[in-house]
Amino acid sequence: MARYTEGVCKQCRREGVKLFLKGDRCVGPKCGVDRRPFAPGVHGQRRRKPTEYSTQLREKQKARRIYGVLERQFRKTYAEAERLTGATGENLVRLMELRMDSVVFRLGFADSRSAARQLVTHGHFMVNNHRLDIPSAAVRLGDTVAVAEKSKSKSYFKELSKEINRKSVPSWMSLNGPALSGKVVSMPTRAEIDTELQEQLIVEFYSR
Repeated sequence: MARYTEGVCKQCRREGVKLFLKGDRCVGPKCGVDRRPFAPGVHGQRRRKPTEYSTQLREKQKARRIYGVLERQFRKTYAEAERLTGATGENLVRLMELRMDSVVFRLGFADSRSAARQLVTHGHFMVNNHRLDIPSAAVRLGDTVAVAEKSKSKSYFKELSKEINRKSVPSWMSLNGPALSGKVVSMPTRAEIDTELQEQLIVEFYSR
C-alpha cells in the first residue's frame, strides 16, 4: 500500500496551519509552521490569489492529511457519507472520527493519529474483546476499545497508565483509565468534533 514517507511538517506548511501530525512537537519550539510559516519548495513564498477551485482542493487535502488517508480511501469514505441521511459534510467528518486509529488517538492512547495507526497495526488493541489491527475499521456506537492484556506489559503502556487519567476525551466517549479502555457512548455531532475543517468546501469539490 502506498504511504507518505516525507517529513510531515511539510504537510502543515503546505496548508498554512498546524495539523498536529507529530503530537507534542507541534506545540513546541520545533514546530515547522512556526519556524518557516510558508509553503515548502522554491516557490513556497510566492503569493497568489487563490481560486475557488484551489480553496476547495486545499480544504480536501487538509482533511486527508489530518486523518492520514490517501485519496482513494478518502473518496470512498465520501461516497459512504453521501449515502447516509443528513448533511454529507458532517457525515464525512463523523465517519473519519470513528475510524479505529482516530478513536485510539481521541482516547489518549497515542499522541498523534500516525502513532495510533502504528499501534493498531501492531495488534495492541481489542474491540469488544476481539483483536483488531485495521486502522481504517469503523468503530460503532457502544463499542469498547481496550489495550490487549499482553500489550499492557509493554513499557509504552506502563508509562501511559500513569498519565492516562490526566487526559481529556471528547464528550461522545468515556474513558476507563485504570483498565486502559474506552467506549463510544454516543454518535458525535459536528459541534462535538473540534477538527477545524470547512467540510462544505469538500462537498463542493467533489460535486463539481
